[in-house]
Amino acid sequence: MTEQQTPPNPNPSHESFLPQSTVLIVDDNAQNLELLQAFLETLPVRLVTAVDGVEALDAVKAHNPDLILLDIMMPRMSGFQVCRTLKADAKTRDIQILMVTALNELGDIEQASECGTDDFVSKPVNKFELLTRVKSLLRVRHLKNELERALTYLHEIETEDEGTPG
Repeated sequence: MTEQQTPPNPNPSHESFLPQSTVLIVDDNAQNLELLQAFLETLPVRLVTAVDGVEALDAVKAHNPDLILLDIMMPRMSGFQVCRTLKADAKTRDIQILMVTALNELGDIEQASECGTDDFVSKPVNKFELLTRVKSLLRVRHLKNELERALTYLHEIETEDEGTPG
């Protein structure tokens, strides 16, 4: 498991949530891992890597990523199993999962969807498509977090108002 810091983006934009984001890349093939890392180095996100599903689950506990790029065909534990495990746990179900796979049979895509994946891309990965999907999924994660904070705040205000004599 390795970690790499990317320097902040010198051109701040509507993507101000990116520097706060952590992306976990999981692939058992070293070349694929390096390629995905190279593609994502242009984004101001924290990158963490794992080489199989078991290591991925450990990395999730250690780094609490916002997004996981998850290979499907891996030793010890497949991407399908990792996705099912994460989506079944209340602590990790909101992590966005982008399955990256050489599988392109309809049955594999259906199985990925049934496991709870948020999106998928096929190998060989197109850099523009990957970056677009990564930014989009991180935006979704950020907006979900903002909504959760707002709902918690509103609940606290309502609870205070109920306790205040009128």
